Amino acid sequence: MALSERLSRFLARKGITYQHLETEAVANLDAAVLASGKPQHDFIRATLLIDINGVVMAVHRFDSTLDMDALHQFTDRRLQPLTARQTSRLFADCDPGFVPPVGAAWDLPVLIDDDVITADRVIFSGGTDHSLVEMDGRAFRLAQAGARKGRLVIRGQGSDDRDAVTLDDVANKLQKLYRLPPMPALALRILRLTANTEATAKELAELIEFDPSMTAQIMRYARSALFNYPGQINSVQEAVTRVLGFDRVAHIALGIASVKAFDVPRAGRLGMDNFWRHSLYCAFLCQNLAAYSGRDKGLAYLCGLLHNFGLLLVGHLFPSEFEELNTLREINPDASMHSLEQEVFGHSERQDILAVGHGAIGGILHRLWQLPEAVIKAAGMHQHIGYQGEDADYVQLVQLANALLKERGIGDEFNQDDISALMESLGLRADVLDQVQAEIDQVASDLDLLASSLAS
Repeated sequence: MALSERLSRFLARKGITYQHLETEAVANLDAAVLASGKPQHDFIRATLLIDINGVVMAVHRFDSTLDMDALHQFTDRRLQPLTARQTSRLFADCDPGFVPPVGAAWDLPVLIDDDVITADRVIFSGGTDHSLVEMDGRAFRLAQAGARKGRLVIRGQGSDDRDAVTLDDVANKLQKLYRLPPMPALALRILRLTANTEATAKELAELIEFDPSMTAQIMRYARSALFNYPGQINSVQEAVTRVLGFDRVAHIALGIASVKAFDVPRAGRLGMDNFWRHSLYCAFLCQNLAAYSGRDKGLAYLCGLLHNFGLLLVGHLFPSEFEELNTLREINPDASMHSLEQEVFGHSERQDILAVGHGAIGGILHRLWQLPEAVIKAAGMHQHIGYQGEDADYVQLVQLANALLKERGIGDEFNQDDISALMESLGLRADVLDQVQAEIDQVASDLDLLASSLAS
């Protein structure tokens, strides 16, 4: 079927004209946009939201981010993203991740952003992994009859004519206005070494031994009760070959070296002490969850370890605002990080940059540093519950690890997650939760000690 059945019937019943764009089957909407060859600014998408009163569809530009605070003011409802499982049940005739932004076809109320309703032309998913729909503005407005119109996405300061902030905008402004920290030379050399499939433990050890403090940290890690190695470990090379393995040493060394690019205070919920504690716990959980779900353990570890670098970049570039954000996080434990970031940056000249949140900022930095795509996505999308795009499994591993850590008071976000939906999406059995919780109980004290040593 070219389009989803309900969308096709709805358009035919309403007599709405459109052009069907047949495409090759793709993995997600991001890939469909790229493969289409059409201008990205013509694409729109649907975000599904829910509260106790039911489901609502928000329709906005593909390259924009919903402003949840604006949505609350607009609707007087505390809407949260629909989980992937709930979305699949509601849109049973659609391929996962390909929801058409025409809520009336599924009898859903629709909120539509002002930028979209005034567009001359739009392109959107037809509900399958191989179809797109193109409409002129008049036909689209007919399809959206009855929708509520308003400002739904994050915008910068200025006139009402401002377009929504996009990640490309943010990346360009960051590079133009600020001196972004380059990847430290040692981190870059480690990254290049890991890309070489013929690299040896001796070469990795020699790189690490250029830095005495990193050498001491790797040795401390290898000798910790995390691994219970019964013999003596006298060199980094022995740590690699006998205890930790090439990938694990390379990844922890990459993290240690990369953090040196940032000047961030140690204290506070968002300070370096808690950053390392959160990152090490998340990396450990991601690695273990990956083992249970059949994903790459080394890549999962790296995703967990580096996913929150956006906070470090915010602290490095904007120290006074970061101090305020750190204080707000301490006294508002139930508020979302996005709302706190908006409180601090929403009325400053940096609002355009911080509007997308620290996660996306971290993803931008990781892309500039040419880290693996899964690491980029895990950083950039870990705040987006229900994400179904490229490398979604690694994003979800980080989200699940963070959700489990919230129960221990670890991390910077404490709002609720749908753990069962994440488990189902990753194909994990219910008993895995008990197993990973027991595993982390066994190593918690050692992770705490290691985090303390890395932050010092």
